[in-house]
Amino acid sequence: MLTAWHLPVAPFIAQRQDRLTVTLWLRGENLPARVVLRTELDNEEISLSMRRSARAPQPGVVAWRADINLNEGQPRRRYSFKLLWEDRQLWFTPQGFSRFPPAKLERFALDLPDNGPDWVADQVFYQIFPDRFARGKRQPIHQDNVYYHHAAGREIVLREWDEPVTAEAGGSTFYGGDLDGISDKLPYLKTLGVTALYLNPIFSAPSVHKYDTEDYRQVDPQFGGNGALLRLRQNTLEQGMRLILDGVFNHSGDSHAWFDRHNRGTGGACHNPESPWRDWYSFSADGHALDWLGYASLPKLDFQSQTLVDEIYAGEDSIVRHWLKAPWHMDGWRLDVVHMLGENGGARNNLHHVSGITRAAKAARPDAYVFGEHFADARQWLQMDAEDAAMNYMGFTKPLWAFLANTDLSYDPQNIDARTCVAWMDNYRASLSHQQQLRMFNQLDSHDTSRFKTLLGKDVARLPLAVVWLFTWPGVPCIYYGDEVGLDGANDPFCRKPFPWDKRQQDTELLALYQRMAKLRHRSQALRHGGCQVIYAEDNVVVFVRVLKQQRVLVAINRGESCEVVVGDPPLLHVKAWHLKEGKGTFEKEVLTLPAVSASVWMGN
Repeated sequence: MLTAWHLPVAPFIAQRQDRLTVTLWLRGENLPARVVLRTELDNEEISLSMRRSARAPQPGVVAWRADINLNEGQPRRRYSFKLLWEDRQLWFTPQGFSRFPPAKLERFALDLPDNGPDWVADQVFYQIFPDRFARGKRQPIHQDNVYYHHAAGREIVLREWDEPVTAEAGGSTFYGGDLDGISDKLPYLKTLGVTALYLNPIFSAPSVHKYDTEDYRQVDPQFGGNGALLRLRQNTLEQGMRLILDGVFNHSGDSHAWFDRHNRGTGGACHNPESPWRDWYSFSADGHALDWLGYASLPKLDFQSQTLVDEIYAGEDSIVRHWLKAPWHMDGWRLDVVHMLGENGGARNNLHHVSGITRAAKAARPDAYVFGEHFADARQWLQMDAEDAAMNYMGFTKPLWAFLANTDLSYDPQNIDARTCVAWMDNYRASLSHQQQLRMFNQLDSHDTSRFKTLLGKDVARLPLAVVWLFTWPGVPCIYYGDEVGLDGANDPFCRKPFPWDKRQQDTELLALYQRMAKLRHRSQALRHGGCQVIYAEDNVVVFVRVLKQQRVLVAINRGESCEVVVGDPPLLHVKAWHLKEGKGTFEKEVLTLPAVSASVWMGN
């Protein structure tokens, strides 16, 4: 049987000045007579003859090589391999062999040069819902003011930290977490292995979630105001941590001065056809503002207005640029429901404006990280480089939920086996360049979903499997606050419980696993920058290897009973010795012995 191996990393890729050498490994009895590298020159497909190496990289393996001139073509180098016999042909792509040529976006892809933020792949992110993480030691009295929340039709509710979350007044209930509280807990986050923070919205807004922005240029007083953000920024810089803000630019809140539904005297667009901000929103023929998905308190912004475009991203001191400059120096933006942003109350010209936001961020800070919230397929935006990355619901969270928790993101039953899970994940990432894969934002859950622990139900023993997977799959891992200590909770508002700082309420074994995996990732170039090859995927077991130069990391996930798995003798697993770094499996003579419901990680050189 013919088998092939290629990943867009060393040892299969070697760059020497203006030349990129691409290598394919083949093994089998009936080897092709010729191999052609099919690549592109300014979007035109071209063929480069590959030369067979006289020296085998490993016993029984034949290497074919070709060179790509890096002085020509576009930075995204897409390519595939055409294998030729006297009477037939095969194509080799990230998804294996095919009898017909692959589509453009199903080829291997490598960005040279890579203009994306190369720091991202080295991070361990931590997502914080500010009101529920920690209360600061320095809270002024006015920070806990009670006020009327128009959208809820009631006054906000202030609760003590240890009071349970209830379904009542979810968006109007405050527990008093703030930015100084985050500053106070940075030492804890350092011990966890966290190097970067992503904060849910912090700008002035009446709700606890702050997705109904009232002022994009002021931090909410409930969170400590601008001063608290400056302190947090300084503290994170001292700790060597990155800091990402949440950009809610698809809609504003109806209490924003631009809109002013509640007649506070700002001359807003809601009741004033002559308002200077009238064309920043879309109105129906009968004068009603178009909103986001039926939420009247979230009127859609209309990017058909050039003055709005200038205010949000295009102007020299636009909102997007403002927070990336001194004295704030933020490291980038997560863009809320960014696929829905656009003109005339809808998503018209969406890609144009999303790309504009990203370009504006890069103009203010060239290494800014801009990633979008997409619950569905984000590849349209990624392939057009409108964003650096996306929240990887489709390529990571969804298949993981289906395989380990037997549910989809709509909480409908979905029971898939290992082969289906891996085919799903590999298919999704095959359309992205290697560097884009490394920057994808991987999470087990978020403020918009149930906690993964809760979804597992009676299968909660599978939780460590997901944690290991999170830290070892291509992409940057992000921990949703509290997951590491076993915080549970169903969908909003129960997934937004206050962090249990009382250690008696924490799962210390789970916390230790998160700490070990973060440390393992920080120590391994292969986990942060390597390619990924699935070695085995059948029934309950997934086995994959991360590869970079001579480094190997082998990961085995078993959701079922104890078993033995024969992985064979693929050349990617040829190392001097394997060392078990996590779990209790064994690996001897091509056989993995895996305990029931387990995750094991080996490292080799």
